[in-house]
Amino acid sequence: MELISWFRRCPIVAVLRGVQPGESEAIVGALDASGMVIAEVPMNSPDPLGSIRRLHARFGERMLIGAGTVMRTAQVDEIAQAGGRLIVTPHADPAIVRAARDAGLYAMPGFFTPAEAFAMLDAGAHALKMFPAEAASPRVLKALRAVLPASAHVVPVGGIDARNLGPWLAAGASAVGVGSSLYRPGDDAATVAGHARSLVAAVAAARAVAQC
Repeated sequence: MELISWFRRCPIVAVLRGVQPGESEAIVGALDASGMVIAEVPMNSPDPLGSIRRLHARFGERMLIGAGTVMRTAQVDEIAQAGGRLIVTPHADPAIVRAARDAGLYAMPGFFTPAEAFAMLDAGAHALKMFPAEAASPRVLKALRAVLPASAHVVPVGGIDARNLGPWLAAGASAVGVGSSLYRPGDDAATVAGHARSLVAAVAAARAVAQC
């Protein structure tokens, strides 16, 4: 399945920074029940590979489970062995993109400038993480979309919640990454479920407007 197919099912990448293995299945179960299909465990979380292994075993057939804050090429093989299928970086590193592709994983490197965006596409990125999105705006994304290839998928991450999700999608985002407005360390599954429902409803509203 192409990465865009996951985005079309639900254009939200759940960033579960700080999640612990023992709670990861309940948290992602809440996302699954809401209709979300992509979950990312940042590598600076407690035992991220342990969480990824658990999530792959339980949800891997119907959800895309991956790792974020990937900083070194050596981490790519570790993530693949744990069952992760998506590699997300906070920075523009072509070596990690190539390592992800070589391992048969989706690569979504970070970028903030047009030069970084084109360099990551040249390296073979499947999608581009626009980060930190709160330092830009949907207007910036719309301007970038005018020069990026139509096939490029941009995913803004940072400061996005149910209130501002719509303008990012309207500006040309293929998906958005959502972190603290969805999950903070210590949140239980019921809390996350409420946040997830609000975000999925915001996506539905944005799609309805786009079809008008």
